[in-house]
Amino acid sequence: MKKEIERKFLVIGSLFKKFSIEKKHILQGYLNKDPDRTVRVRLINEEGCLTIKGRSNKEGTSRLEWEKFIPKSEAKSLLELAMDMPIEKIRYIIPHGSLTIEVDEFLSHKKGLVLAEIELPMENTPFKKPDWLGKEVTGNPNYYNSKM
Repeated sequence: MKKEIERKFLVIGSLFKKFSIEKKHILQGYLNKDPDRTVRVRLINEEGCLTIKGRSNKEGTSRLEWEKFIPKSEAKSLLELAMDMPIEKIRYIIPHGSLTIEVDEFLSHKKGLVLAEIELPMENTPFKKPDWLGKEVTGNPNYYNSKM
């Protein structure tokens, strides 16, 4: 099981789209929202994905994560079991030096919210923040997808 280390930021404007090399349509639902073991199912374009995440550390920067790709048909069936309405969003993939920034533009829940995540190899990994990254919201539960 790997450890996910990431920081989250609000996004200013739409300049980020200029740097995107890939765009994905995501439909995701939660089968369990317990903070100790969140279980999420996604339909990413035409692929299914099941993810289990552990509780975040107190800063909200890291947690254990298990992820497995599953058939599209199984993901669709599991989405029918989701606790609430699935979240729909467009994810933009943006290379940033040796790192990658993923920007989510929410289409359903929190429509209009644009949120960026940058996964880091270590919690103290430095990176230059692009001008279009706004306020950091790492660790703020209002910006956890499972809380939307």
